[in-house]
Amino acid sequence: MTRFTLLRSLLLTSVCFSAVAANAQSEGYYKGKPFIIAVGGTAGGGIDIGARMMSRYIGKYLPGEPNVQVQLMPGAGGVRLVEHLFQIAPKDGSFIGAFATGPIVEPLISSREVKYKMSDFTAIGALEKDVSFCTTWHTSPIKTIEDVKKTETTVAGTGAASSTDIFPLALNATLGTKFKLISGYVGTQETIMAIERGETDGRCGWGWSSLRSSKPDWIRDKKLNFLVQLGLEKHPDAMDVPLVLDLIPDQAGKQLMRVLVAPQNITRPYLAPPGVPADRARDVRGAFMGALKDPALVAEFEKVMGEPPSPTSGEDMQKLLVDLDSTPPEVVAKLRAILKPASK
Repeated sequence: MTRFTLLRSLLLTSVCFSAVAANAQSEGYYKGKPFIIAVGGTAGGGIDIGARMMSRYIGKYLPGEPNVQVQLMPGAGGVRLVEHLFQIAPKDGSFIGAFATGPIVEPLISSREVKYKMSDFTAIGALEKDVSFCTTWHTSPIKTIEDVKKTETTVAGTGAASSTDIFPLALNATLGTKFKLISGYVGTQETIMAIERGETDGRCGWGWSSLRSSKPDWIRDKKLNFLVQLGLEKHPDAMDVPLVLDLIPDQAGKQLMRVLVAPQNITRPYLAPPGVPADRARDVRGAFMGALKDPALVAEFEKVMGEPPSPTSGEDMQKLLVDLDSTPPEVVAKLRAILKPASK
């Protein structure tokens, strides 16, 4: 064996050994351990439904195929779970959180002392690109967004800067509506019951995907009046419902609203704590996207949600979080002034 051949053989052996060792280390870490998906919402809501679906597939794409468990952690529109990720959850890639979009902008608008930026967290990805709606119950005299400009309209909110609390206040400030927010409902199911009981006229900041998964019969049976849609562009299934950015008359108002609706492009986001090692973040992000390409999950998702997933990768989601955290200070100040009641 020549000196060159020996050197080449040793180099190849070293590379192969390193790859096997790295794989064994990763597999050895996840194998036999629980992998937790915590849900920042209540049982039966859209976030919970999506997380339980994800839990049935993501494990097969993680090294070691760990046992995946779902834990409910409702409260404050998802902010309780964000705080848990920041302060308590293990930072080893074994614990991720599933959210609504409200907590994504909460640090920008909150009047409380927030010790983190959302870009500090490890973005895993998002299930969908979505559009939210303001709705009223079909028996309500409030049928259009123009009606809300004339008549006080009560809407149910889940608190602490959730989208259900953010959007009514933002619309009042930019569009001159008269939404009256009744906050403090724990999650989606509680807001549904409030509408059914007549405690509120409706709900504002309701994602189309969440609505389709939690109350598809309400869409089928035309139980809701759709007043306005909140997104960067219209949902193809609701082209007759006005888009909020088309209604706001001034550019300053449009700029404020754009900050709030941009997170709809990462609907049902998943986050891990700050400081997850790069290799584990790569494993979890890869498993997340692998699950969303699994034909069985795609079929189940389409059956439950009415359409296939339209995911955002963890890398692209991380970029969006960085962009949001770069919002000009003067825009942040205006947002906080408008949304002060929701950010307490």
